[in-house]
Amino acid sequence: MAVNYSAKEEADGHPSGGVGVPGGGAVGGGGAVKTRKPDNTAFKQQRLPAWQPILTAGTVLPAFFIIGLIFIPIGIGIFVTSNNIREYEIDYTGTEPSSPCHKCLNVSWDSTPPCTCTINFTLEHSFESNVFMYYGLSNFYQNHRRYVKSRDDSQLNGDNSSLLNPSKECEPYRTNEDKPIAPCGAIANSMFNDTLKLYRIDNDTKTAITLIKKGIAWWTDKNVKFRNPTGDGNNLTALFQGTTKPVNWPKPVYMLDSEEPDNNGFINEDFIVWMRTAALPTFRKLYRLIERKNNLQPTLQAGKYSLHITYNYPVHSFDGRKRMILSTISWMGGKNPFLGIAYITVGSICFFLGVVLLIIHHKYGNRNTSADIPN
Repeated sequence: MAVNYSAKEEADGHPSGGVGVPGGGAVGGGGAVKTRKPDNTAFKQQRLPAWQPILTAGTVLPAFFIIGLIFIPIGIGIFVTSNNIREYEIDYTGTEPSSPCHKCLNVSWDSTPPCTCTINFTLEHSFESNVFMYYGLSNFYQNHRRYVKSRDDSQLNGDNSSLLNPSKECEPYRTNEDKPIAPCGAIANSMFNDTLKLYRIDNDTKTAITLIKKGIAWWTDKNVKFRNPTGDGNNLTALFQGTTKPVNWPKPVYMLDSEEPDNNGFINEDFIVWMRTAALPTFRKLYRLIERKNNLQPTLQAGKYSLHITYNYPVHSFDGRKRMILSTISWMGGKNPFLGIAYITVGSICFFLGVVLLIIHHKYGNRNTSADIPN
């Protein structure tokens, strides 16, 4: 049965005449007609207004030059700022036989008494502003999936039920001797526990540099993510009763800081800093702050210094390395020349391409490339 469609009906997608229906009968004009044709709307028929750029020499060349002229000065500024940051690094792993810490290379978690070593060094330049003291580890993969998941955030947030019944994600560091471990998990169990002390040597006299341990953790971690169990806040021993310390720890979590009682438990800032896992196998974490006392003298004057290390953290078994870093910071953070180099490289490439394309356009752009069409 032939059916004629008018142009208007084709545009609307609904014919006015009857349509044959398989199985017999016909549907009149008032009946619904099944069709797979999309509705005649601007969206479904892809007639929405759109803008498509036309790349010409007049638009491409200025874009290359503008990007180059913006990126190169920014890159130079960032690179100079990064180079103005003072940084001094000491590797105290002790793999070299001549290193003062070589005697401590094969130390274990439970070594008694702890191994100590001293490294003397000289600062050639003064550190003017506040100095940040970091410890660095290499070949330590904190980004391993099982390692990252091996923690109980509810327990670390002070939940009493999770304190005595940790998450199964903490296995095999969930319980020890039939007691729940607090804090549980592989991250907490492998917490960095070397002790670093800094001294200035002046006329063979050692003067201790004041190292501040408060204020090294993120505010959100200290006040939101990490909390001690609820109860008598002044008696952490009672709050953690019924739990045991991690396997590799020499003392329980409520005795981490013997000098400042309010820096114990899950809110200990050294512990909080360690629990924020690193993305790469070579990383540094903030250890202490050295504040500038006045504007008349630098924070660390150029001269001789001594680093005293209580070597507790074993790294030789996995070919790791340990470092101590002294660094100042700027508005862009610590020393990192990569960002400045990246800006300079991108800006230089864009400027170079702009010059090349300008020469090509000047030489070949005025030619008539249209073919002659015979009559």
